Amino acid sequence: MTEGLRIRVRGQVQGVGFRPFIWQQAQRFGIAGEVLNDPEGVLIHACGGDLDRFVGSIGTDAPPLARVDAVETSAHVFEIVPTRFEITASQGSGAETRVTPDAATCAACLADIRGTDPRRQGYAFTNCTHCGPRFTILRDLPYDRARTTMGMFEMCADCATEYADPADRRFHAQPVACAVCGPQLWLDHGQDVITRAAGRLAAGEILAIKGLGGFHLCCDATNARAVATLRARKHRPTKPLALMGRWEEIEAHAAPSAEDRSALGSSAAPIVLLAHRGTLPDALAPGQDRLGWMLPYTPLHHLLLDAVRRPLVMTSGNLSGEPQVIGNDEAAAKLGGLADGILSHDRDIARRLDDSVMQITRHGPMILRRARGMVPDTLPLPEGFEDAAQVVAFGAHLKSAICLVKNGQALLSHHLGDLDDPLTWDEFIKADADYAALFDHHPEVFACDLHPGYRSSQHAAARAGGGLIEVQHHHAHLAACLAENGWPLDGGPVAGIILDGLGLGPDGTIWGGEVLLGDYHGFTRAAHLRPVVLPGGDAASREPWRNLLARLDQAGFAGIADEMLPEAPREMLRQAMAKGVNAPVSSSAGRLFDAFAALLGFSGAQSYEGEAAMGLEAMARRALSDAGGPYTFGQTDGVIDPAPMWEAALADLRHGVGKDVMARRFHAGLAQVFAELARGLVMEGKARAVALSGGCFQNALMLDLTMAALGDVPCLLHRKVPANDGGLALGQALIAAASSAGNR
Repeated sequence: MTEGLRIRVRGQVQGVGFRPFIWQQAQRFGIAGEVLNDPEGVLIHACGGDLDRFVGSIGTDAPPLARVDAVETSAHVFEIVPTRFEITASQGSGAETRVTPDAATCAACLADIRGTDPRRQGYAFTNCTHCGPRFTILRDLPYDRARTTMGMFEMCADCATEYADPADRRFHAQPVACAVCGPQLWLDHGQDVITRAAGRLAAGEILAIKGLGGFHLCCDATNARAVATLRARKHRPTKPLALMGRWEEIEAHAAPSAEDRSALGSSAAPIVLLAHRGTLPDALAPGQDRLGWMLPYTPLHHLLLDAVRRPLVMTSGNLSGEPQVIGNDEAAAKLGGLADGILSHDRDIARRLDDSVMQITRHGPMILRRARGMVPDTLPLPEGFEDAAQVVAFGAHLKSAICLVKNGQALLSHHLGDLDDPLTWDEFIKADADYAALFDHHPEVFACDLHPGYRSSQHAAARAGGGLIEVQHHHAHLAACLAENGWPLDGGPVAGIILDGLGLGPDGTIWGGEVLLGDYHGFTRAAHLRPVVLPGGDAASREPWRNLLARLDQAGFAGIADEMLPEAPREMLRQAMAKGVNAPVSSSAGRLFDAFAALLGFSGAQSYEGEAAMGLEAMARRALSDAGGPYTFGQTDGVIDPAPMWEAALADLRHGVGKDVMARRFHAGLAQVFAELARGLVMEGKARAVALSGGCFQNALMLDLTMAALGDVPCLLHRKVPANDGGLALGQALIAAASSAGNR
C-alpha cells in the first residue's frame, strides 16, 4: 500500500480539456495515478513525484475554457501502487459540476480549416479541446462523446489516434471529427456546398443555415433588396437584424473600441451592439443608430464568410413569434417558405440556444440576452447563503428564464422567450425538466412572480404544491442586482431604482417606475412615478399614442392631446378610463418612454417590444447636448409627477426645439429625479448603496445619465445578468432562499 492524495476539482472542468491537462501536469511533476470525470467534477488519485507543485498547478495553469472553483485534497491509500498516470473512464450520473458553454472556433482550428491537410481543410466541423460545441450537443452528464449528439459518429483511425494522444490538442476532445468520419454538410444536391452557398447569397438569395443552437436566416447585408425580401417573408418589418462579419467587414462598417473587440472575440462570440457608419442599408435597423455584430463562431461560418467576403444578416430562423428551429425536418417544414435554400448537416442539436447579445457601456459590459456561449454558467451565492436550500425560480412571462440554486451556486438558464407562444411554452417545460435532470436538482423551495396570470407562476404553483414563494416583480429585480454583485445576505438595505415596463404590485396596481428600499428579506416603496391608467390595458404596451393621451390628459393638456391625436378614438377611451374599463392603473417608466416617443412622432403600433423607447434613445444620443438642461419633474411625498416635464416639452415643440434635444432632455430629467431620491436615501443613512435594475436600464444613455446624477454614492449594476426580465428568476431564487433559510 502507498499513501497519496485524493484531489477533487470543482467548477467548469468538463469539456474543456481538463483531464488531458491533468495528465500533462502529472508527466511534468512525476505523478502516478489516475484522473476521471464524475458528477461532482474531476477526481484525481495521485502519488509520487512533487505532489505539492502538482496540486498548486491545477488552479494556476488550467486550460483557457476552464474555471476552477475549488481544489480539495485528502489522504488516499493505494492498494496497488500505480506505475503511471492514466485517464480513466467517467463514473456516475447526475451533476454537481458545471457544464461548459459552447465556444467559438479557436485560432488553431481556424488555421486547420484554412490549411492543406485534407482531413480538416475546408471541414465545417473542426474542433478541439479549446473550442467547439458543448452544451448544444450534450444529452447527459458526465460529458463524454456517447452522451452527446456526436455519439452516432464513430471516429476514424486518425481521429482516434488524436483523441488518444496526450500530446495532441484533440486529446479527449469529445466532438472530435474530420471529413472522413464526421458530420457532413448539404445544400440541395451536389458538391462544393460552401462555394454554391456563397454564390447564392451573393446573388441575393436567402438561405437557412444550421448553426450551433439553431438555424439562422441569412442574406447579403449589403443588398437592400435581399434585406427587404427577408423582412417581408418573415413578417418582421422593423426589428433590428443581427449581422455576422469577419474583422474586415466589421471595421469597414463600424468602429469597435478595445472593449468591443474583447467582447466580440471572446469564446462566447456574442452579438455586440456597435455604432454604425451609415454604410449599410437603413432597413437593417430602422430608426436605430447601432447594429448588432458578431464574428463567425463555427468553422462553417468562417468558411462561408471567407467565400462571400461581405457582411451577412444572421437572424433567428423561425416563424414570427416562434422559437428558433433546430431540427432538419422542422427546418424544411417551417423555413422552406422563407428561404430559397437550406444549408444543413447531420449533427443534431440537443437544445436550442439563441445568440447572446451584449453592449459595452461607459460602466462596463452589459448582457442583454444570455444564451449561446454564456450558458450554462453559474454565479456564486453571496455570503450568508452557504446553507441555502435547493431552490427553483421560474422568472417572468416575457424574456423568461429559470434559475436553480444548489450547493452555493445559482444557475440561470438560457433565454427562453415569450410564454404566450405555445412552442416557447413547450420549450419552457422542457427546460425545466432538462436543467433539473442535467444538474441533479431536487428543489425544496419554489419561487415565482406575484402575478397569478403569468404562465410561469401557474407552472410554479402546479409543481410546488405547498412550498411556493411569490415574489413581487420589482423586488426580484432589486435582488437580482444584489446577487450578481455579491451583496451579503445581511449586507443591509439598498435603494433600488427599478424602471421597466410592468410588474404587479402588492397593492394590485401595475408598477414600473420605482425607488425601493430593501434587501433580500423585504422592501418598502420609497418613491414612484405618479400612476396613470393604461388605456386599453395590454394595447397600451403596443400603441404608444395611448400612453400619450393618458399622460397629457392627466397633466391638464387634454386639448393638446385632441390636436395631436385627431384620428384616435379619444372620447371612447376617455369614457373607458373614467369607468375603469380595461384601464389598469400603472406607474410604468416604460410606458412613459412610449408616451414621450409618441409626442416626438412615433405613430402606429410597435412591431416589437421596446421599439419606441429604442428609437427615443437613438434620437437622444444624436443630440450634442441637452440644451436648456434636463426637464423638471415634480416630486411630492415620494410621488414623481411628470406634469412639469410635459409642460416644458410642449413649449419646446411650439418653439421648434430639435426632437433629438428634446429626447435627451427627457432622459436627463427622468434620470435626475430618480437619482436624487435614491441618493437621498443613502445620504440619510437609510441605504448603503444604490442598485439599478429593470429593462429601462438596458438603455445605455439612461444608465449613463443616472450614474452621473448619482455622483459618488456606491452603485450596483448589472454586468453578467440581464437587467430586464431575463434576470428576474435569479432575484426570485435569492429572495426565496433568504425567506426559507430559517426553516431548514
